[in-house]
Amino acid sequence: MPRRGAAGDAGRMVIQERLGRWAAPRNLQFAFGLFALVAGASIALRQDAQHPLFQAAGAVGYALAAMLSFGSWFALGRAAGAARARRTLIVFHLLFIPAQFLFLLAHQLPWLGMLLSTVIAIRLRPRFPRLGRRSRKVWLALHIGVGVGWLGVSLTMLALSVVGVTAGDHETRHGAYLLMDLFDLALAIPSVFLALVTGAVVSLGTPWGLVRHRWVLAKLVIALCLPVLATLEGPWIDELAARTEEPAADPGGTGILLAGAMALFLALLWTATFLSVFKPGGRTRWGAGRPGEGRPGDRAPVSARAARAA
Repeated sequence: MPRRGAAGDAGRMVIQERLGRWAAPRNLQFAFGLFALVAGASIALRQDAQHPLFQAAGAVGYALAAMLSFGSWFALGRAAGAARARRTLIVFHLLFIPAQFLFLLAHQLPWLGMLLSTVIAIRLRPRFPRLGRRSRKVWLALHIGVGVGWLGVSLTMLALSVVGVTAGDHETRHGAYLLMDLFDLALAIPSVFLALVTGAVVSLGTPWGLVRHRWVLAKLVIALCLPVLATLEGPWIDELAARTEEPAADPGGTGILLAGAMALFLALLWTATFLSVFKPGGRTRWGAGRPGEGRPGDRAPVSARAARAA
């Protein structure tokens, strides 16, 4: 029995070692480069894209990502350039994850790209410097401002979705969905991108982290769910805007689904707002054992008192 157990442990160690080598950042980056080539070509060649601007952005973005990926793959294999390539890739993937969300308006392949970018960013084991007091306030102000604006946009889109379902005349119904389409492209989508970027900077640049506290982890889950919900709402808005061009057309079940999705979207945003204010739940298991890290604003007064005492 002991020999069988030892053999089993040895077999698992061999498998883990092989998986570790296969999932090394350099190999994953090469795979991402191949994916970027395929995704960029697929987006560029698509004939029925409803948003040509995002189609062009996706094709160009993945072409540049492929160039960066293959160049970084080469640099990671050389001791002289490995550290710089690693830092470059960390920043690139953290920014490219929300950027690929925008490319979803042109194709569904970016879902796989976001997954690959997330895995690569984790495997690179990034370490982030703490933001200074002034920088933290600037980023926090940006995050709060974007969040407030996003709440306003979501409330307006919910009202328009209700108007589209309940309006009795064709002009009002069709106009409501046209406005929703405009708000979605010009305001809602940029708000998603900016909220994810500013939220990640505030979390990673302060002792809060992304997974150390339950309320931050809950906000992270909400932040990941909102883009998924947004990808459902966009096609519904496009469909209803086209359908209601006919005076006799009715929004039907799609209009009700859209109004319900907008209500859920707004409820999730308000949940994230309350989590930010009340900060419930304490620490997660990943944040346990860090008793010296209090709230981001707790350290400065202690340091000032210590300096005066000295």
